[in-house]
Amino acid sequence: MSIDIKKELGQAKVEQRIVYESGNEMAAYAAHQINYHVMGYFPISPSTEVAQFLDLMKSNGQHDIVLIPADGEHGSAGICYGASTAGGRVFNATSANGYLYMLEQMPVQSGTRFPMVMNLVCRSVSGPLNIHGDHSDLYYALNTGWPIVMCRDPQSVYDMNIIALKLAEDPAVRLPVLVASDGYFTSHQKRRVQTFANREDVHAFIGEQPKGFPDTLDRNNPITVGPYMNEPDYINNCYQQSMAMYNAEGVYDRIRQEYAELTGRDYPILELYRMEDAEVAVFLMNSASEIIKDVVDQLRAKGIKAGSIAPNMIRPFPAKQIADALQNVKAITVGDRADSYGGHGGNMVNEIKAALFTHGNRDTLVISRIYGLGGKDFYAEDGHNLFQFAIDAVQSGKVEVPFDYYGHTPGDPAKAPKRVLTPMKYEDLKTGLITVTPDEASGKLNVRIPPLRALTKKPKRIAPGHGACPGCGIFSGLEMFFKGIEGDIVSIFHTGCAMVVTTGYPYSAHKATYIHNLFQNGAATLSGVVEMFWERKRRGELDHLGLKDDFTFVMITGDGGMDIGMGPAIGAALRNHKMIILEYDNEGYMNTGAQLSYSTPMGHRTSTSNVGKHQGGKVFHHKDTAQIMAATHIPYVFTGSEAYPQDLVKKAAKAQWYAQNEGLVYGKILIACPLNWLSDDQEGSNIVGAAVDSCFFPLYEVEHGITSITYNPEDKNKKIPLSDWLKTMGKTKHMTKPEYEGSLKSFEVEVERRWNRLKAKHENAYL
Repeated sequence: MSIDIKKELGQAKVEQRIVYESGNEMAAYAAHQINYHVMGYFPISPSTEVAQFLDLMKSNGQHDIVLIPADGEHGSAGICYGASTAGGRVFNATSANGYLYMLEQMPVQSGTRFPMVMNLVCRSVSGPLNIHGDHSDLYYALNTGWPIVMCRDPQSVYDMNIIALKLAEDPAVRLPVLVASDGYFTSHQKRRVQTFANREDVHAFIGEQPKGFPDTLDRNNPITVGPYMNEPDYINNCYQQSMAMYNAEGVYDRIRQEYAELTGRDYPILELYRMEDAEVAVFLMNSASEIIKDVVDQLRAKGIKAGSIAPNMIRPFPAKQIADALQNVKAITVGDRADSYGGHGGNMVNEIKAALFTHGNRDTLVISRIYGLGGKDFYAEDGHNLFQFAIDAVQSGKVEVPFDYYGHTPGDPAKAPKRVLTPMKYEDLKTGLITVTPDEASGKLNVRIPPLRALTKKPKRIAPGHGACPGCGIFSGLEMFFKGIEGDIVSIFHTGCAMVVTTGYPYSAHKATYIHNLFQNGAATLSGVVEMFWERKRRGELDHLGLKDDFTFVMITGDGGMDIGMGPAIGAALRNHKMIILEYDNEGYMNTGAQLSYSTPMGHRTSTSNVGKHQGGKVFHHKDTAQIMAATHIPYVFTGSEAYPQDLVKKAAKAQWYAQNEGLVYGKILIACPLNWLSDDQEGSNIVGAAVDSCFFPLYEVEHGITSITYNPEDKNKKIPLSDWLKTMGKTKHMTKPEYEGSLKSFEVEVERRWNRLKAKHENAYL
């Protein structure tokens, strides 16, 4: 089918082109055309792709944006704030819990009036964990002082990202702007999109950065940013910020008209569809607002005067425009894709009610429905049902049910999940074949384990049938570790692959008690569990359970969890709670699409450290978590690998003894991720074994501050060149090519330096 390009491009005054892309791709595309100075970011679905696309474009030399991978969303927000105070243009993207983690930074950014643009790719805020689209994160943004513009499709994501920067930098506004789109509905679905063909036209529209505003890099005008401010001045500051927010409405209206004249695409503050004589209406935001237009047409064909309202801006809230649009409407159903728990409706319905009251419309009946939570699809038939609520209200003259959920299923006790697996028997978990005894002379522990075949009868603590990828090394590594743990455990899992693939409701692969909390907060959470156990035991409240031994408390982290979770882990270590932190290191954020983490080694390819003409993988060295945790002076730190099972089982037994008798233990095991390492499924154990033999991942322990190498490939004449390990994975094969020689050399030097330091510590108890 031929396309009439001239008709597609409308009456645009600048050259445009047509692409077929998703919302995330268009956010990145707009950012690369603007060519921001800095983007601080941290991966979280579904916004992660924005940084990925920008990194890929950078590796090909398409923009100059400095992409800074943060240790968490709070850190990414700090990077962006710092960069914005330094006078450049700043960009970010996030979602859901990530946005809430950075939330305290949002009012600081707006309260000190530093512009930037952030894409909020809207997603459910857990718990329980859900990664699909609704507006529960967006509603937290309403009181942060950021103007908020809305995007119903990938076209509007592109356009609004360009409009947003011009709005943020306008002298009458000077506020950071949030660009909101729907996770997965808009972020991942591809549509035909018109873009500026030339970057120069984008720059001409947004203009040069306004001059005359202070920044922290002006040596001739030193300033104080974010001073302590008492109440006489603070209220004045807030008033000025409030006036700037209301100014944003008029400024946006002017900018969108300029944009419409330039491109032929218009985004009025309120998108009114067939509202001229409407008697019943539905208010929806973003992606669902397009579906409801078809419903309006269908109802109009039946003679029903229906119309729909969708805002392109919700901060400042267009109260007067909404009240005017509803002057002759008899009833409206307002659909909120998030609840304001206890508020008798979502945020939008209550703001619409306030708008009607304020502007003298007491006659329009308002129905509130919460819909589409957790990514629940919205279809035309749902739109008909929302309209029917309004039609029924008109016919009866009243609203029978002012507030309710729509699309939920009442619970049925008969269908409650039932236990499939019986709890494991203590007698099966306590084999008595492993003995751990303190050596009073050395201060270390002596461990005896039987031949590993004798431990095969010990039941697995994680049931088969989970959803891990073929060849995933997480569960073979964890189960090997658990072979060395005797008796009952209570575990907490950070967000990550191990958590996601084992707990899809209503099923769970965990045969022991399992807890999940936020990505960064596992160590603190388990600390609370541990201390509650000991206090309840002291008070005699657990006597009825007949515990034969104390629980062993284990936190499992990985997929970058010791980046965002490093602070709470160090805090738990300094408090020395009786627990084990076990990190499975797969060298990236694999659960969100293989982005780089701080444990990703230098030169390795990830989706945010791409390989191209201008970039050769990750540009900085990996974090040595074991050494960081050893520096907290906890009783025991170790590294392990399933490729050396006896070594790992012995260390697990030691870890349990220390965690039950002295305090916190940290362990790190390297595990294979064939999907993202681009390696053969069956080669995982061999690959992590090669990592050990190349001295990239040495096996050692730090017991009461004394380091002991537990396997030295040099002593056994098994040491291999680092390049031999790199050749086993598709993500690192490029490093052996001549054009990446510098990266390989730097990596080799660092690995050798760390190995030599470790040998020195092994030889000297005071290091």
